[in-house]
Amino acid sequence: MSDRINIDAPLWDQSTFVGRFKHFLWVTDPRSCLVSDETLDKAKELLEHYRKGVEPKGTTQEQVIYAKKLYESAFHPDSGEKQNVFGRMTFQVPGGMAITGAMLQWYRTPFAVVFWQWVNQSFNALVNYTNRNAKSPTTTTQLIVAYVTATSSAMGTALGCKYYWQRKASPFMQRYVPFAAVAAANCVNIPLMRQNEILYGIDCSDEHGRVVGQSKFAAVKAISQVVISRITMCAPGMLILPVIMERAEKYSWMQKIKVLHGPIQVMAVGCFLTFMVPAACALFPQRCSVKLSTLSLLEPSAYEKIKQNCGDKVPERVYFNKGL
Repeated sequence: MSDRINIDAPLWDQSTFVGRFKHFLWVTDPRSCLVSDETLDKAKELLEHYRKGVEPKGTTQEQVIYAKKLYESAFHPDSGEKQNVFGRMTFQVPGGMAITGAMLQWYRTPFAVVFWQWVNQSFNALVNYTNRNAKSPTTTTQLIVAYVTATSSAMGTALGCKYYWQRKASPFMQRYVPFAAVAAANCVNIPLMRQNEILYGIDCSDEHGRVVGQSKFAAVKAISQVVISRITMCAPGMLILPVIMERAEKYSWMQKIKVLHGPIQVMAVGCFLTFMVPAACALFPQRCSVKLSTLSLLEPSAYEKIKQNCGDKVPERVYFNKGL
């Protein structure tokens, strides 16, 4: 091939929302989670050969780009390890639509609220762990504590909202119990599953990718952005769909097919998530940054270590992977 592709850089400009949206629309394609492990391993092998310039003769740009898509959809950007298929962002649409649709359909009894919040937060915990900054290891004990605390907070919030709104709100407003619980739980689940990043900091690099230090403030910034993204991801489906269903269920033809209300909501959530997964991931750059002048004020110890490691060439900004 005459033109070499930079396989270590995104295909679209990541400084704009549109560029990031195109990138994540491409990377989070749900069809990628159906690809076999053998195909994924071959894609990784092709990229490794291509990087060294020893790819098989006749390899086309289309093959390299497809291999890059599969690699970025299934392998962790920090460790290079293959991710659990259910924790990948490519599984967000099928997994999220099934669970969210169920939460929106079955919310009337305490048991249903608790059960579906437990399922949802278990799924979220797996996604949060899979897409963490892999350079900050977490012990098994920390994972168990984080999982139990996150799921408990979600179920407690859901039950609290349900009992409060049963007395204060209309049946329509009770449809928003799942969203209130999910939003609150995300604020607990993500920081807990990535607590080591907050405790010990995450690796920060200069513009050339050389690690120059660790920062707790960078971890807080990264996790805060992920929390906002996750809540944004589920918001349209969980806020707009109850309005649609409330009106649709008044029609006689909808009352005749009550058994299909669950599947209808699942498919509707899937339509929302198909657009919202890449849109939410694109809200903030994947390669996040922080000014050293900010660190000098908020985290002087990290600033001094970075300054010491950089020597005479102190960068204006340091960069880090925020996770997804």
